[in-house]
Amino acid sequence: MVPAEIRGENHARNRAGELLERVGLENRLHHYPIQLSGGEQQRVAIARAFMNRPKILFADEPTGNLDAETAKEVVRLIFEINATTGTTLMLVTHDRDLTERADRVISLKAGKVVSDGEAKTYLAGQ
Repeated sequence: MVPAEIRGENHARNRAGELLERVGLENRLHHYPIQLSGGEQQRVAIARAFMNRPKILFADEPTGNLDAETAKEVVRLIFEINATTGTTLMLVTHDRDLTERADRVISLKAGKVVSDGEAKTYLAGQ
């Protein structure tokens, strides 16, 4: 929220509240991170990531430390907010379920690109 306020955006506080509502944390607005569960902290991170309306959002293993149910919810939120904002997502993951949601998959091995194409093509070869 601070960068938006520094830029002079008058509605930064409202936008932050809207994003927290979208990730289901409107009732946790005044809580400290230590008072939030890991899944709640991850959802706050999603709201923060979209706060400044980035053109590209980089997410490195966004579900890596979450249980399966929370991971599903986080993925749903990322793609839901992405659909309404038009932000390009660049995700790094080993999660096949997350890969299935992608449009394009670039696969690396030992730091080198070994495949690059549509997710459907990539997944069909797995």
